[in-house]
Formats: sequence, structure tokens, C-alpha cells
Amino acid sequence: MVYTIVAHLYTKPEPSAIEKVKTKLIEAAQIYRKDKETIQWEVMQDVSDPRAFTVVERYEQESSQKYHLENPYWKTFNPYVDPLLAKPIDLRRYEELDTTKEVMIVD
Repeated sequence: MVYTIVAHLYTKPEPSAIEKVKTKLIEAAQIYRKDKETIQWEVMQDVSDPRAFTVVERYEQESSQKYHLENPYWKTFNPYVDPLLAKPIDLRRYEELDTTKEVMIVD
């Protein structure tokens, strides 16, 4: 079962904070995509609010995130990003549903 983490980040209003977070997220994606059992590591910026970013991390299974947490880069990420954020990171965890099986809707 694919294990997914969705993180929402909201920067302080200063243009420098927005640019620093954006650059750090791009760098993080380039590093974390190489981690073992990582399927995807995507970064998005809101089209109407440049302060809002979303990260979608997809792993083969929940235990796969250990490779992410063991990556030395992980220890540098939060100390750099946290002071640039207007509020704490909103982190949500999901197990993806199997949409390959046919279903029948019963009223």
C-alpha cells in the first residue's frame, strides 16, 4: 500500500522568505527523490498565493519513510525552513486507496 505524506507550508510575507523556502524545497526534492523506496517527492506553489507551498511525498509503504528520516539532509531542513514560516508545517499522512479494483455503489 502506498504511504503518502502531504505537507502544507506557509511562509512569512517577505519576498526573501518566499524565495528561500521555494529554493530549499526544490533542493529537498532533488535530494529526497533519490531515497530508497521513495516513489515521488513533489513540490508545488499555490497559483494565487505565492506564500503557500505543498509537498507530496509518496513511499512504497509507511516504513519506507525511515530512509527519508535517515538522510543527513533531513536534519538541515527544518532548522533552515522553520524561521521562514508564518505558522507550523501542516503535516498529514495517508494510505492511498486501491483504485484498480472495480467497485459497485450500493444505495
